This record gives sequence, C-alpha cells and structure tokens, in this order.
Amino acid sequence: MSKHFTGEFHHSLDAKGRVSVPSSFRDQLGGTFWIGRGLDPNCLVIYDEEDWNAFSERLDAIPYNNSRARELVRYFQTGTMKVEIDRQGRILLSQQLRDYVHIDRNVVFAGNGKRAELWSEEAYNEYSRKLTTENMQEIADGLLAEGFQI
Repeated sequence: MSKHFTGEFHHSLDAKGRVSVPSSFRDQLGGTFWIGRGLDPNCLVIYDEEDWNAFSERLDAIPYNNSRARELVRYFQTGTMKVEIDRQGRILLSQQLRDYVHIDRNVVFAGNGKRAELWSEEAYNEYSRKLTTENMQEIADGLLAEGFQI
C-alpha cells in the first residue's frame, strides 16, 4: 500500500511539548517515524521508517570529500529525529525542532502527497493566504510547458 498524505489538521502542543498526530497520519506512519528539517524553512518534514532509511542512504552516498556536500548531509542528519507515538497518539517534539520552525503552541499537520509536514499555525496560515487560483494556474502552466499535466 502506498502512502498518500492529504488534508490539514490543527493541533496544540501541551506544556511538555507533546502534540497529537492525526489518526490518518498515524495509520500510515506506524508507531515510530522521523521528523526533521526539509528544504522549506517554515515546516518540518515527516518520514516513515522506510522513506527515512532510503533518504538517509542517499545522503550517505554523497562524497564526503566535498565540503558543500558535507554541509547538506549535516543539515539533514542533525536536524532529523526519531519519534515514537505514545498511547494517547502523541509525539514529543524536541525544542530544537520547535525553535527551527518557530512553533510555540499551535501547529498544523499538512498532507503533501508522499510526505507529511508540520508547520507552526502562524506560518501555515501565512503560506495559505498566498495560495490563489491565479497562482496555481501560473504554476500549472509552467509545469505544463515541462510536460506535466493535471
């Protein structure tokens, strides 16, 4: 069964930094998964065990003698952490990751196809305000020129 994350789910951190994971995401992620920095500075990327292992192997294959490559590997490896879902369906989100995307209380889990993301609610709302039909048409037209069809 292939994974496909959709929807947006608004939750809040508790005083200990725990947050409930949407049940539809839990079903696809399993009891243990990985969460960390991605290329977008406003959200965290959520990987299941299989996807993280595959990505980590690709990172390990990057030539270590290239200083820029080492920086890229370090960025992802030091910024990604394994989490476990507790009996109440929550994970503990590290202070390091919360600080990286400026999460203080309210969060949004967002489906992004093969991946799931975790945003601060403020950053997600700001991003969402920028999404318009006109913007999406412009993006779709650009992708159509490259052979992608919706």
